[in-house]
Amino acid sequence: MARPRAFDEGEVLDAALRCFWTRGYEATSVRDLASSMGLTGASLYNAFGDKRTLYEKALERYASHSMAERIRRLEAPDIAPRDAISSFFRETLERALDDPEMKGCFVVNAAVEMGPHDPELRAAALASLGEVEAFLTRRIEAGRADGTIQNRETAQELARMLLGVHLGLRVLARLRPGRELLEGVVKPALAALDPHVPG
Repeated sequence: MARPRAFDEGEVLDAALRCFWTRGYEATSVRDLASSMGLTGASLYNAFGDKRTLYEKALERYASHSMAERIRRLEAPDIAPRDAISSFFRETLERALDDPEMKGCFVVNAAVEMGPHDPELRAAALASLGEVEAFLTRRIEAGRADGTIQNRETAQELARMLLGVHLGLRVLARLRPGRELLEGVVKPALAALDPHVPG
């Protein structure tokens, strides 16, 4: 009979996630991971496989917890569609400014570091970013229905523009930007939801 694991899988995955998130994939060694997770190297391999597999599990955990839970929270019935979009970007901005380690977004980091040469991780990152695009599209469509969002572009076009802004914010977050720069990115992006006024 297999011996039960003597650790909480969620807790050790969170520790691995923090390690990868802070250092990146290439700069993180198995020794770093084992130390942060409180496991021996052998226990790590037995429980999670190799470093690449553990990274994939950490990415899945981040996407299904941090990102997905944030989207669910902002789609609550008591949050107006336009307010949900504004809150999404305000939270992104504040997270960037409040992070002393300048980690950025784990999904975006994975897309940049691993996406070009790892098709499976690229697909996982794109799927997570696709959830963000879908959230923005749904909120834009709902905002059009209640009259708070007006624009000539389609909901999908606007959502993709806002997704690009989100990605830019998360990359800038790794360069320790000031509030003025980040707010200068967000303000005109949100203004694009307003109706075009002829000059």
